[in-house]
Amino acid sequence: MAPKPHAVCVPFPAQGHVNPAMQLAKLLRCIGFHITFVNTEFNHNRFVRSHGAEFVKGLPDFQFETIPDGLPPSNLDATQDVPPLCDAVRKNCYGPFKELVMKLNSSPEVPSVSVIIADGTFGFAGRVARELGIPEVQLWTASACGFVGYLQFDELVKRGIIPFKDEKFLSDGTLDKSLNWISGMKDIRLKDLPSFIRVTTLDDIMFDFLGSEARNCLKSTSIIINTFEELDREAVEALRAKNPNIYTIGPLHLLGRHFPEKEEGFKLSGSSLWKIDTKCLAWLDQWEPNSVIYVNYGSITVMSEHHLKEFAWGLANSKLPFLWIMRPDVVMGEAITLPEEFFDEIKDRGYITSWCIQDQVLTHPSIGLFLTHCGWNSSLEGITAGVPMICWPFFAEQQTNCRYVCTTWGIGMEINHDVKREEITNLVKEMIEGDKGKEMKQKCLEWKKKAKIATDVGGSSYNNFYKLIKEVFHHNAI
Repeated sequence: MAPKPHAVCVPFPAQGHVNPAMQLAKLLRCIGFHITFVNTEFNHNRFVRSHGAEFVKGLPDFQFETIPDGLPPSNLDATQDVPPLCDAVRKNCYGPFKELVMKLNSSPEVPSVSVIIADGTFGFAGRVARELGIPEVQLWTASACGFVGYLQFDELVKRGIIPFKDEKFLSDGTLDKSLNWISGMKDIRLKDLPSFIRVTTLDDIMFDFLGSEARNCLKSTSIIINTFEELDREAVEALRAKNPNIYTIGPLHLLGRHFPEKEEGFKLSGSSLWKIDTKCLAWLDQWEPNSVIYVNYGSITVMSEHHLKEFAWGLANSKLPFLWIMRPDVVMGEAITLPEEFFDEIKDRGYITSWCIQDQVLTHPSIGLFLTHCGWNSSLEGITAGVPMICWPFFAEQQTNCRYVCTTWGIGMEINHDVKREEITNLVKEMIEGDKGKEMKQKCLEWKKKAKIATDVGGSSYNNFYKLIKEVFHHNAI
């Protein structure tokens, strides 16, 4: 009998990267793979805190391993500061990861490693795979349009557009400049490209890290993107012109419905780095269909206390019911303080908690609107649930996703970055009760249907998944 194939999955250590990597790993386990899931030590400790020590002991065919990220130890229950984290993983993870793979390969307890599935921003893991002669695949966990955006960083420098001379570019209209030379992106302005282009020096860590990692990712043998052909066709075609081996197999959480046994031995919340509140689902049961606003700014977005209060009063003054996921670390550098009169105002119609299983919330019939930062997992989950969005992008390619949600796909509206409570009140009312909202709901339902078709048996994502297993992983899944 042929030995079991063994996939080593190594996601970037942030919630939005861990989720899709975990979803993919579970599907591979269902078709006969042995899985080693590699977290940083910091995130491994957060897994222990959110799920208990039993969870990270793993299963006979799904093991957890760790590598150090090279940052000073910390017990924070929050995402680490992103620029130093990016710098640290690039400088420190290659050696420990190579050692781990060699250890796995010499262990009689597990099959030898047959593929490394590396995060699209983890060039070091691809290097390890090449040096050890192991096939590698990059999992790009952001959007395809975001990927195309990152690949423009060099060109913007060549054209003398960046670095900007000083901070004036933020307010003088420079960012409204239209860019008509980018293949695969229509009607894109400078402000719609990933936010790391907003620099006055090319030494900026995030500009350098994401520009170079995206270019490295594009050179890898094969790339998996968590999207579906119809949603991102132009961007995917532009990427395939540079690397034909791109597999769109998303939305991964929808593809998962073909593998009902995927949670066997797992908690449903298995990839969450925070403790989950499941009671909010019962709270949603009391509301009419499409009547509740769901608010979640993802795992990294932070805001000022002033903006938090504008959002809070905007929601309170709408008189509409809402469920708000408010992470303890959402306000920059301070604890969250909302006045007592706010809680009096929202009594019985506002539910505030720190974390939930988002795709379960979004597919609840009572949810009528999603107030989001436009991270890719959130955007995709909103699309597949058929829920219109109000977008408040924070950083990275969220600006790009926001442009596509509001313009290309026509399923959302953007809020001004300097958010005002009146604007929030008016927008949420229009989206829940007005004609604009009804129009967008129809569009959302069309996209929801397309996402389902793509992941149905014989759909593009379904076929690409099995093509990937056969062509790249050389495994004949039944």
